[in-house]
Amino acid sequence: MILTKAQYEEIAQCLVSVPPTRQSLRKLKQRFPSQSQATLLSIFSQEYQKHIKRTHGKHHTSEAIESYYQRYLNGVVKNGAAPVLLDLANEVDYAPSLMARLILERFLQEHEETAPSKSVINSMLRDPSQIPDGVLANQVYQCIVNDCCYGPLVDCIKHAIGHEHEVLLRDLLLEKNLSFLDEDQLRAKGYDKTPDFILQVPVAVEGHIIHWIESKASFGDECSHHAYLHDQFWSYWNRDGISQCCSGWCGTPGLSDSSASASQSAGITGVRKHFLPGILMKCVCK
Repeated sequence: MILTKAQYEEIAQCLVSVPPTRQSLRKLKQRFPSQSQATLLSIFSQEYQKHIKRTHGKHHTSEAIESYYQRYLNGVVKNGAAPVLLDLANEVDYAPSLMARLILERFLQEHEETAPSKSVINSMLRDPSQIPDGVLANQVYQCIVNDCCYGPLVDCIKHAIGHEHEVLLRDLLLEKNLSFLDEDQLRAKGYDKTPDFILQVPVAVEGHIIHWIESKASFGDECSHHAYLHDQFWSYWNRDGISQCCSGWCGTPGLSDSSASASQSAGITGVRKHFLPGILMKCVCK
């Protein structure tokens, strides 16, 4: 399904005051029943991450961290089984997994002789049973499983979705007998940045010659298009030529002229209208 810009903006506006919890996602689905849950979750995640980036600094001052930590301690003294950290994160409008990281770091600083390393923190967030305090371990676990946008569980899901779409593309390319090189083969040849696939024999799609294919298993809004152009697509185009980007869920056709024209001048088609991998390959093989 292709969203109009008006539909996308309506969903994005609805997300302004919504905390990043699975309960909120269910309410969003009730509000927009015609949209798939996968599309809503992808938009939900992107919009919330933009919000977190804008407000990140205020949560990381020493005063804020100490205030959150004392509120956590007071809360678990009253009722250690209650979702103290999760409620605190929702109250101050901060991602539960990021709040759990703040409190865990502060706890370890107080109870360990040396400051905890990033790898230790990440390991404990992936497996809260490693946390030496049982109450805190339970609080961190609640934050991780109730966060739709951040944390190790979300990272795992995103990685699985991305891999799934790469596998779908690979299977379709093989089915259509198209010769290609994948990321592993390209890295073995010394490529630093690689698309998902480079076609060894370019094909034509709707009047465009396609040299490479990049799959993005996330919503394609205007901001992400600009970021993809800067971080990936320009380098692919300079080295490998015109190509195709396909999005996992859907994209907005009503992007600004600057975003669309920059992408089209680069020869990157499918920016104003993203394709699912299957639809892309049907177009390729017409």
